[in-house]
This record gives sequence, structure tokens and C-alpha cells, in this order.
Amino acid sequence: MTFHQESLARRQQEDECLEGCGFASRKLVLPELINEQQFDWLLSQGVSVPTIVRPSMIKAATGTKAPDGLFEPTPAGASWLVVETEQDLVFWNPKTNVFATDFGNAFALGEEMIGAAATYSFDCALNIYSHPMDWLRAKRDGIVVLPDQWYRAFDRLRDAPRIALAESLLPIYRRHMRPARLPELFVMTSNREAVAC
Repeated sequence: MTFHQESLARRQQEDECLEGCGFASRKLVLPELINEQQFDWLLSQGVSVPTIVRPSMIKAATGTKAPDGLFEPTPAGASWLVVETEQDLVFWNPKTNVFATDFGNAFALGEEMIGAAATYSFDCALNIYSHPMDWLRAKRDGIVVLPDQWYRAFDRLRDAPRIALAESLLPIYRRHMRPARLPELFVMTSNREAVAC
């Protein structure tokens, strides 16, 4: 059972518990298989069939992005492509290049590649793409950092031995690849060995 399936089961249980209390949680997001038109569009963009179906099938959903950044399913909403990550679903609207998530946990498309030993074997690097279509054309070999998640880059990427970066991402990468906070520094002089608290 995947993380998303477990989360759906948990949310259904919570809904049942809250039903009698007058509370309601968010609507369940149940992505569907992509339709023939979406499949053909991906193929026309240079995405291969194995990339569409592995490691997890690209799916589809209709809805909108809520103000909190989470995906809100609505039948009259826009069409989104859905990619499952380690702990979330990432929704991408190809027409507007807007992203949303199901739980707010996702850092990047393909984030499972960050910690995979095979990513760095034979002196290879973690590829970071600027656009999901570039990532898909490259057979999902790397990641696409979600635009509102760059603040987490240092913590998520600092242990990567090698990174290959799209040139357009260099300024944002440099801005965010530093710790969010450094400790306050005291210099001990030879007369005073320790700083008193």
C-alpha cells in the first residue's frame, strides 16, 4: 500500500468519526487514469510510454488550487496531471504551470531520487530541472523542485554528492543553498577560555 493509499484510508476514517460532530475534512482526491487525449498530448511533447507508466502511472484530476496550496477537487475545475511522490501527490496544470499538492508534504517531483544510491553511482549527479516537461522528457531522471518549496532546498539537498542544475535555476539555487539559520558566534580570547552564560 502506498503512502497516498494509506492517507486516503486514514482520511476516510477521520471523516466517519467527524461525521456526527458536524465537522468536515477536505474532499478526498482520487486521481483517475489519464484519458486518451492527455496520453496523446504527453506523447506529442516527447514523453515516452515507459515514462508515463513508471515508476508510478501519471494520472489526472480536475479541480483548483486552494489558497493554502493544496489541491481541491471539483468537477468543473481545470485538468491537472498527477504524479505520486514518496509522501504526497503533486498536481501540475500544464496550461498554467501551476502546482498544488494533496497534503503539503512534497518538496519536488521525483524526490525519491535524492536519496537513491543509483542516482550518484558511476559519478552521476542528481539532475534538477526547471520545468516538469524537461523532467518527463528525461525519463524522470532527477527532480523538479516545486516553486514554493525552494526554501527547503538546503535541508533536502545538502547531502547530495553531485548536482547537475538547469542554468536558469542557478540564481535561486544559490540563494537557497545555505542554512536558514546559523548559530550565534562568540570568539574566545586567550584570557578567557569560555563564554559565561
